[in-house]
Amino acid sequence: MKGNAALPGCSSIRAREWAAMIVLAVALAVIGAASLTVGTYDLSIQDILEVLAAKAGLAAEPSNEKAVTVLIVIRLPRIVIAALAGAALAVSGAAYQGIFKNPMVSPDILGVSAGAGAGAALALLLGLSSLAVHAMSFAFGVMAVAVVMVIARSFGKSGNAIVVMILAGTVVASVFTAVTSLLKYVADPDDQLPQITYWLMGSFARSGNDSNVWTMALALVVGGGALLAARWRINVMSFGDDEARAMGVSVNATRAVIIAAATLLTSITVCMCGSVGWVGLIIPHITRLVTGPNYRSLIPISMLGGACFMVVVDDIARIAVPGELPISVLTALIGAPLFLFLLARGRKEWL
Repeated sequence: MKGNAALPGCSSIRAREWAAMIVLAVALAVIGAASLTVGTYDLSIQDILEVLAAKAGLAAEPSNEKAVTVLIVIRLPRIVIAALAGAALAVSGAAYQGIFKNPMVSPDILGVSAGAGAGAALALLLGLSSLAVHAMSFAFGVMAVAVVMVIARSFGKSGNAIVVMILAGTVVASVFTAVTSLLKYVADPDDQLPQITYWLMGSFARSGNDSNVWTMALALVVGGGALLAARWRINVMSFGDDEARAMGVSVNATRAVIIAAATLLTSITVCMCGSVGWVGLIIPHITRLVTGPNYRSLIPISMLGGACFMVVVDDIARIAVPGELPISVLTALIGAPLFLFLLARGRKEWL
């Protein structure tokens, strides 16, 4: 057999993976376009086309100025950041599950979400600006991971480093959750407490502006790009550290890079959009139905699947009730039954 010859069945698998990516990319474009019409203010297809044509310089400015504001200032940035956040959480979950060799872990396994939530709650309690809320949320999320890494380095050994890291993440997350509860307890029940509670439940209502979109996009390019580049190493590390070392992979350095990239994506998402659960847990499981445990395709397909899922969930949040439902409520209501269904299928290759 020649060195570049494909294994039997390999071409059909790759064709299926490429087909899945193309289908998801088209689905994301269709879902995003349809989402432009979803909201309390009705926008017709004609209104949307007129506004987009005007912004592209192909037509005169539309007479409906409110439609311009709703579409360009509010709705379009919100759809984009929802897609970016979904992609970030999904790819982080896939990466964590690979390096920890455990399909039950999620992006908040190292206490990122709990730390970021505590930072945001403290900033809201102090009455700081929106920028300061985001900055403190990100700083506390990174600090949580730093504490976990210090604990793992201090108490873990080569044979149980991953177990100690996960346990340390559980402990640190519990501490930051307790801090958040304390901050909610001392917060003004008429003003500060509703803000903290609403933020912790997750929402894209206040995150859809140009600066947040560009920040989220930059984080996805950096973090997601690192995970895409390292996806074959995740494949190798999923078989165990000894096997990875035998194939020439620097286990500690690779694990540090993957954790840093996934942590960056998770902390940025939490500080921009609040705590949103289940996405990083269930989307990689769904993706495995198509790709199997091959991270070469699992990483990009998880990103596309997470983006589609989050945009759909945000659409439901905007139209389900007269106000707006928190994102985390919907992701839990959708994710929990879906995850139970996936577990019931008993796919052995996940475990």
